[in-house]
Amino acid sequence: MSRFPGGPCAWLAAAIAFAAPAAASPAKFTVVERAVAETTLHRGTADDALGDEIVFANPLYDAANRVEVGASRGFCRRVELGRHWQCSFTLALREGGLVIEGDYPDEGDAEFAIVGGTGRYRGARGVLRVHPRDAAHTAYDFAVDLQ
Repeated sequence: MSRFPGGPCAWLAAAIAFAAPAAASPAKFTVVERAVAETTLHRGTADDALGDEIVFANPLYDAANRVEVGASRGFCRRVELGRHWQCSFTLALREGGLVIEGDYPDEGDAEFAIVGGTGRYRGARGVLRVHPRDAAHTAYDFAVDLQ
């Protein structure tokens, strides 16, 4: 008599199916952040001081920049004058959230760590690549690459 109802192969197949990510789960996708709700908190009298913060709650749109799909909410703190910010924020999407951490340079693209998630993205790890869509930095491409 087997200790596994349906046989050991049936239990092994069920365990693999349970542990594997859903086939429809995207490993890579892009959203567009529109920088419309940001506030800079200055810590001193200078326009650029260590400890300054940018606090934001911006809408996220699909890759075509047409349909709103969520929000990015968080803050960045000035850690190197004229060069770098340290950021912590969440991409709040319909099926869950992604927790993002990392360095944001004043110039060029940025690459952040995806350090966790909720809902569909529970336990997520990966990389978020950020690219400004224009010189005025009014919108950004957020390319999510989950591992």
